[in-house]
Amino acid sequence: MMELASSTTNVETRHPAVGNDAIRHRRIVGALVAICAAGILGLAAWLTPSTEGIGTHQQMGLPECGWVTLMDLPCPTCGMTTSFAFAAEGDMFTSFKTQPLGAMLAIATAMSFLVGSFVALTGSRVGSMFSRLWGRWSGWIIAGLIVVAWIYKVISYKGGIG
Repeated sequence: MMELASSTTNVETRHPAVGNDAIRHRRIVGALVAICAAGILGLAAWLTPSTEGIGTHQQMGLPECGWVTLMDLPCPTCGMTTSFAFAAEGDMFTSFKTQPLGAMLAIATAMSFLVGSFVALTGSRVGSMFSRLWGRWSGWIIAGLIVVAWIYKVISYKGGIG
C-alpha cells in the first residue's frame, strides 16, 4: 500500500528541481499571458469607442475597413475594436450590442489577465485547466460564433437591429 502511494506522488514533490522548473515555467507563461491581456485591455481603454459601432480602429492609424468602403458591408471583425473599447469603459451592454463576439472576447481577455496574474504570482496550475477547453470541436465552435456575430453585425449595420 505504501509503495502505491509513493509511486503516485507528484513529480514536483519527488524531484524538487523538476518542480521548481515547472513552477518557474508556469509563472513565466502566466506573466506573458497577463502582460499581453493587459496590453490589449489598456489599448482598448485608451481608445474612444465610435458611436457608429465601427471605425474605432482608425484611432490607431489603421485604414477604414475595406469591406465597408467597397461593398458597404461590415467585415467579420467589424466592431471588435469598438466593442473592446466600450467594454474597457465598463459599458458591457453597448459592447455586446456593438459586436457580441467582441464583448465575449473582451471578457475572455479580462479573465486571461486575472488568471495569468494569479499563475504568475503563485505558480498555480489553474491555467493548465483552460487547455482542456480546446477539443476537437473548438475550432468549429469559434468559426460558428464568428459567422453568427458577423450576420448580426451585417443586420445591425443595415439598420435591421437598432
